Amino acid sequence: MKKESVLSILMKAIMSGIMIGVGGTVYLSCDNKYIGGFLFSFGLFTIIQYGFYLYTGKVGYIPERKPAYIIDVLLIFCGNAAGTALAAFLLSFTRIWTGIHEKAEAVFDAKMSDNIISKFVLGIFCGLLMYLAVENARMCREKSNDTSMVFGVALPVMVFIFSGFNHSVADCYYLFVSHVTADRLVYILVVMLGNALGGMLIPAVKKTFDKQI
Repeated sequence: MKKESVLSILMKAIMSGIMIGVGGTVYLSCDNKYIGGFLFSFGLFTIIQYGFYLYTGKVGYIPERKPAYIIDVLLIFCGNAAGTALAAFLLSFTRIWTGIHEKAEAVFDAKMSDNIISKFVLGIFCGLLMYLAVENARMCREKSNDTSMVFGVALPVMVFIFSGFNHSVADCYYLFVSHVTADRLVYILVVMLGNALGGMLIPAVKKTFDKQI
């Protein structure tokens, strides 16, 4: 198979960032967090359906791929971040900006009040859930079970939101909607690493121990 171009990877990643921005916007706009959490999953569902690239959906497969795949994953994150920044920039010209800006600021204040170990661990659990969401979608497609696919994608997203787990790309969107500072960028890096570890957990275990069976 021909290797995908950098431009193709980047554009699919930017589209994912925009869709996470859409999900983050509806979440910030909903007074009911349960409705907001469910609607947030529309972003990931669209990403999976259209074959866009999301860091938290791709990083878990590093144990199964060649080392060069790590470069692709890092490029995907850059595209995701650019997509969330673009979504935030465009929304800054709209009437809803003030409301989502204030809520995003409150969200980030809560995240920044946490200690670094907690930030990292909450990132691990989110990474695990995002890997499961993508794998759920893949398995449901193989069985042509569209109904199960909707729940298989939506439930992990709702679990990570209601549990307060940290999603690096969603947090990039909240970052750009609130304001960017050096310590908040360090936070994103910590969560990125946590998401990576959580996403790789199941593939690494399977790769290691399936060989022993």
